[in-house]
Amino acid sequence: MSRAHPFSLPGQMRLLRTVSHLKSRQIFFQLLRRLGPKRRVSAPVGIARRPGLSLTPPLPRHCGGEPWALTFIGVRKTFDPDRFDWPRMDQDKLWRYNLHYFDFLHEPGRTNGPELIESWIAANPQGREDAWEPFPVSLRLVNWIKFFLSPGAPSPLPPAWLESLALQAEWLTGNIEYHLLANHYFKNAKALVFAGTFFEGAQAQKWLELGLRILGEELGEQILPDGGHFERSPMYHCMILEDCLDLWNLCQGSGLDALSAFRERLAAVLPGMLAFAGGLTHPDGGIALFNDAALGIEPGHAELAAYHERLGGEPVQAGHGRVLSFPGSGYYRLSPRPGGTLIMDCGPIGPDYQPGHAHSDTLSFELSLDGRRVIVDSGCCQYLDGDIRRYNRGNMGHNSLTVDGMNQTEVWGAHRVGRRARPVHARAGEEGGALFAEGGHDGFLRLSGSPAHHRRIVWSGERIEIRDRVDGRGVHDLEMRLHVHPDCPVRQDGGFAMLNMGEASLRVEHDAGRLHIEQGWYCPHFGHAEPCVVICVRVRAQLPWLGSFFMTKMKA
Repeated sequence: MSRAHPFSLPGQMRLLRTVSHLKSRQIFFQLLRRLGPKRRVSAPVGIARRPGLSLTPPLPRHCGGEPWALTFIGVRKTFDPDRFDWPRMDQDKLWRYNLHYFDFLHEPGRTNGPELIESWIAANPQGREDAWEPFPVSLRLVNWIKFFLSPGAPSPLPPAWLESLALQAEWLTGNIEYHLLANHYFKNAKALVFAGTFFEGAQAQKWLELGLRILGEELGEQILPDGGHFERSPMYHCMILEDCLDLWNLCQGSGLDALSAFRERLAAVLPGMLAFAGGLTHPDGGIALFNDAALGIEPGHAELAAYHERLGGEPVQAGHGRVLSFPGSGYYRLSPRPGGTLIMDCGPIGPDYQPGHAHSDTLSFELSLDGRRVIVDSGCCQYLDGDIRRYNRGNMGHNSLTVDGMNQTEVWGAHRVGRRARPVHARAGEEGGALFAEGGHDGFLRLSGSPAHHRRIVWSGERIEIRDRVDGRGVHDLEMRLHVHPDCPVRQDGGFAMLNMGEASLRVEHDAGRLHIEQGWYCPHFGHAEPCVVICVRVRAQLPWLGSFFMTKMKA
């Protein structure tokens, strides 16, 4: 798939297609961030710690298990206790961001949290790169406040800690990520609500009011009617769900009348969010890997449901029906029996003004049989632009169909998107005992002959048919791909392939011609790319065209 040079005419047109979807506020603040100096602030006066505030213990984190060793996105690093290396420029930006989040304060058994807070305050003056960027500041504010309210915090809290916390909150109010919005904006607002509740005084009240105003708007914007998060990433959905649970926790432990209405709004959206998280969970307990998603980064459905119940929420059904539809998000799940789950993506790639975590994966699917993953999405290895990032985001990394070697959605750079595939006619149901999910998209209409892809998946008994139809005109090169989990050895036998699942096998064939076995990549965790088998079918076809994969479960 060709890449346009950024200064060429095609590159400039691609950039124009990308920025044309931004909100005017985003463009204004993008320019402001580039042209204007960063505003310095002074620690606010006239505020004090609010008495009587409490929290139910939040979810734990696991970041290495040793006092001076930390593991983020699959990379473990040790530190010198006498000279803690906060800049850590030998690691990429996402790793450094994680270092400054302070999630490790909530790691079971960690005893050096106070030392790390003292070290951070001494080593990171206001404005320092990474440490003082709005997203890390937002997460750190919340993590420090959670720790300050925990039994492991010193009492009384050192004045320097409180001063730093207030300074960071004041700095955040002038550096809210209006240029990005979406989950970053939500995190900014959550941090301001935490800080405005932790402190009392005129300035703290301003933080609280600003945070509540933003969250009041964003709950309606970011949480879709089917309970899913509007960025359509199962991982980011779990992140925002935990944020909502944390906020509900704070509302309940604050005793503030100002939070009572917000508490009720959270109580209303949480059951739907939990049901969605359950619906996008495989039988192994892990999330589906659509769009930017990886295992082990955010808590899964079981942890989030348990947290909800600890806070007094009623148990929420995870959604065990044979067919589950989330039409707002565009996800559909078929589960004819326990241990068997197929999840299909036929939704918008995300909010038009912020599709940074989107992949070119419309009509892709994942499949679990007998409780284990068999057909997998390639996942997400890293956020740096490069070959593996392009593989994960592009058509090549998904179980869909490609026309003339082009991505259905114009993903480029690390987080950018030009043209977007729009889904059409998506639905799921049951007919005559068989389960089906189907939909189409317009991502290839820009090509000559206006190809349009439609897919219908039918699961009947032990047989699954993946039926692709490409409407349009002319002769085109079509490619269909299936990524096989590395734990399922594949044997090619004539015109079909056999996937070994232990006590059973899955026979895969296609009615359009011979299967090709290639190496692809499976990246279920950040920082790790595992080779996997990809089953491919390539045809040069006169449109309209119809062809099907057939997958049949057989005894080994």
